[in-house]
Amino acid sequence: MSFLDNIKLASEYVQHVLEGRKPTVGIILGSGLGRLADEIQNPLTIPYKRIPGFPVSTAIGHKGNFIVGELGGKTVMAMQGRIHFYEGYGMGQVTLPIRVMKMIGIEYLFVSNAAGGINLGFHVGDLMIIRDHINMMPNPLIGPNMEEFGPRFPDMTRPYDPALIQMAEEIAAEKQIPLQKGVYIACTGPCYETPAEYRFFRTIGGDAVGMSTVPEVIVARHSSIPVFGMSVITDVAHDTDNEDYVIDGEQVVKAANAAADEMITLFREMIARL
Repeated sequence: MSFLDNIKLASEYVQHVLEGRKPTVGIILGSGLGRLADEIQNPLTIPYKRIPGFPVSTAIGHKGNFIVGELGGKTVMAMQGRIHFYEGYGMGQVTLPIRVMKMIGIEYLFVSNAAGGINLGFHVGDLMIIRDHINMMPNPLIGPNMEEFGPRFPDMTRPYDPALIQMAEEIAAEKQIPLQKGVYIACTGPCYETPAEYRFFRTIGGDAVGMSTVPEVIVARHSSIPVFGMSVITDVAHDTDNEDYVIDGEQVVKAANAAADEMITLFREMIARL
């Protein structure tokens, strides 16, 4: 079976389970941010493990379900947990959910993640709009191009949609939600970065670093899907040279949970205005 056949098989299964529901917005919920799925009305849960050929999420804070229902007056399809390259999956599997959502008919993609703050002005709990990224992971488009989805050489001048960014900033001002904006650097993980790597990433223009998001964004843009991205800053690199400093995965998830309410408010209002 070809990879395209695998995408079609998974899509057909999901469409069968949806029983006529037509999601127009896809949402990817990162570490500790799965609680947004609880805000979805009339939810239908589709466990990844039931979808033919679909990878299963194993990361902390990732439940491994599609949740389909209403949010902000729109039908949405939320990934309650994503697939990571560091789990041992190839990039095709990591981005398979985006291909499936494209075939089902989503028109927008909202992505979120927990990230380490590189920018010296960031603090734990900050929300950062992703305005651009630096990819330090294998590109998911390497290999034969699937013409059914997009061109061989897709443009990445504006990977994160300027109109969606402007909308987010306007809503945040109305709701008095403080926002940062910056460049997200994607690394393979699963280890956290060394102090020297943090300094290097800051030097090359990074504001936050994580282990996800960019592969999904590249595949979404390959399919001409507008993307909005947001990072929750769950730890900061200010003190990495301190001999007592450590990064703890459990604390990362707790920090993401603490910031989730404001992100939920922002996403819900944005989706309502699409």
